[in-house]
Amino acid sequence: MGRRGPPPKPTRLKRFQGNPGKRPLNKREPQPRRATPRCPAWLSPKAKKVWKRMVPELGRIGVLTVIDGEALAAFCQTYVRWQAAEEFLDQHGDVYPVRDERGRIKYMQQFPQVSIARNLLLILKGFYQEFGMTPASRTRIELPRSVEESEEERIALRLLGPV
Repeated sequence: MGRRGPPPKPTRLKRFQGNPGKRPLNKREPQPRRATPRCPAWLSPKAKKVWKRMVPELGRIGVLTVIDGEALAAFCQTYVRWQAAEEFLDQHGDVYPVRDERGRIKYMQQFPQVSIARNLLLILKGFYQEFGMTPASRTRIELPRSVEESEEERIALRLLGPV
């Protein structure tokens, strides 16, 4: 069974907001360094293309840290495998005939790539949500601002009022 509700807010963000829920804060929450992870050498050439396409945008929106490389590599490999299964299905269709000893069609059998593509798509869905790559998952991500930005914003709000 999956986790219920939205993922918890980072402790840093709760502190910035004044801990509105008044629940105890996690004082030992890990804070990985924000940086672009290196592309693993073992990725397939097609997966490296996916990596090169995704990393700049994920870095721009601020969700990548130095320890996210393995998860992103798994996403890239999974994406390439899903794409291969879909290309197979585009060429061959979803089913093929199973024939009896006389060559007559007994029944139609689903290609294994149908369930492979479906399973990989479910795995990709999890990656998309974790990295904030869907419209709904982006609404759940709140990136903490830098100290300078938050102090400037507080001063502006005091002087100008809410905009």
